[in-house]
Amino acid sequence: MTRRHTGRAQAWAELLRVSALFSVPGDALAGAAAAGARPGRGTLCAIGASLCLYEAGMALNDWADRAEDAAERPHRPLPSGRIAPSAALAASAALTAAGLALASRAGRPPLAVATALAATVWAYDLGLKHTPAGPATMATARALDLLLGATASTGEKGGPHRRRAVHALPSAALLGAHTYAVTAVSRHETQGGSTRTPLAALAVTLAVAGAASGEVLGARPDTTVSSPSVPPAPAPHPTLPSRRPLPSSWPSPSRRPLPSRGLAPLLALAYARTPATLLLHAALNPSAALTERAVGGGIRATIPLQAALAARAGAPGTALALLGLVPAARALARKVSPT
Repeated sequence: MTRRHTGRAQAWAELLRVSALFSVPGDALAGAAAAGARPGRGTLCAIGASLCLYEAGMALNDWADRAEDAAERPHRPLPSGRIAPSAALAASAALTAAGLALASRAGRPPLAVATALAATVWAYDLGLKHTPAGPATMATARALDLLLGATASTGEKGGPHRRRAVHALPSAALLGAHTYAVTAVSRHETQGGSTRTPLAALAVTLAVAGAASGEVLGARPDTTVSSPSVPPAPAPHPTLPSRRPLPSSWPSPSRRPLPSRGLAPLLALAYARTPATLLLHAALNPSAALTERAVGGGIRATIPLQAALAARAGAPGTALALLGLVPAARALARKVSPT
């Protein structure tokens, strides 16, 4: 590869903030876990759609802020001239279309959620970002991304299984609260000067960690193990009246969910620890550099939060798999900034 091609690839990597991509797949996987569904074909479609829509938002963000970046961050790909603004806008439109197409492969409900997500992303970048509604809009987008995974993972079976996606709402709210806090801090990353915002974000982080460490109420994942200590119930005697059946809401005595009680608090602690020190530093010394580091820490903390939410919902395998993305995200962040 020539030096020119290498430089162009680096410019697109900076524009799309590829180091932050590792924080995206966990939305769909945490949504599937919260809805009590095993990851499947629909989950993969949701992950692909999420990645496309996330990158569409990154490209559109720099296109919309190209005049502001020319004054505050002239090294960015658009103001530096390494990428043409028209190319960034075209990439955003193409990635949005690709994301919606992937979501449609999972069914109509996921497509409807993906459409709402795309509309939220475009509204944020083109108008709401610099308004008081900016952090709430970004929080809504991230919550919708988790719900996209829930609807795509449960929509394959249809019927009552599809309604189980409602169980993902609490997890979506926690992920949205975290995103709100990070977005509020990011509004000061180029100039700094805010002490109150990092402290408020730290309080939100601790509250979300406390909620994520508890056991979720609602649907459990389909993965279960047999309990050898309880024998199967004998068949009723033909001459005796049958026993009254247990209510359908009671748990089956012969099956139990995989244990994950101890894992969720550990992952919630890892989530809180990731941005806590950086937020405290940004509050004590509200410089632009420390504020930007705090934002980066908040983005990286999304992965352990997603893992904690999956463990909280009874999916320890998914939680551990997500945790494995942390080293790769950290290594790539050293080469390409996630902010």
